[in-house]
Amino acid sequence: MKLNEIPILDFGNKIGLIGMVLSDDETAYLCLYPGQEMPKTTVPLELNDQDWKKLILQLDVQEVEVLKKAADGQLAKVIVRKTQRLIEQRVSWAVYQRDGYRCRYCGAEGVPLTVDHLVTWEDGGPSTEENLVSCCRSCNKRRGNLSLRDWLRHPYYLRVYKNLTPEQRQANERLLPAIDIVQRRVSERVSR
Repeated sequence: MKLNEIPILDFGNKIGLIGMVLSDDETAYLCLYPGQEMPKTTVPLELNDQDWKKLILQLDVQEVEVLKKAADGQLAKVIVRKTQRLIEQRVSWAVYQRDGYRCRYCGAEGVPLTVDHLVTWEDGGPSTEENLVSCCRSCNKRRGNLSLRDWLRHPYYLRVYKNLTPEQRQANERLLPAIDIVQRRVSERVSR
């Protein structure tokens, strides 16, 4: 499969790292991160030098994400480029502690945790305690860049949230009105 057959914005949103591939002269070894499962399908991507540069820009290189306000006051994407997400460890650990060292979405404990933006990074959500929840890698990958409202109605969430207590489910629903007061990051490109 060629890189141009996949929407570039899927990388880092719907398509994320689940491990790494190592090889010797004869065998390739797919090493999955703890808590990850082997996908149903494995597809090798044929990447040339330009494809590698494009993919690395999407996944890793820090660039300015450009958003601006539309006439109705809503955020409008002008240029969509995922930026490197450096979240202070102090902030991440405060979120893990607040959320009881478990995934807010499925209740998983004892698994590697990440932090998930309630207002997504792509929609200007900041990396602050108020806009983050602890999340297992599986739920974070499944949510991708879905809005919180869409995520809380998604079939995957509706399947895994059954592991939560009724109070935990209600706490997640109470996050919806809170996202309206999250201060978004807005920047506009300056012409040179």
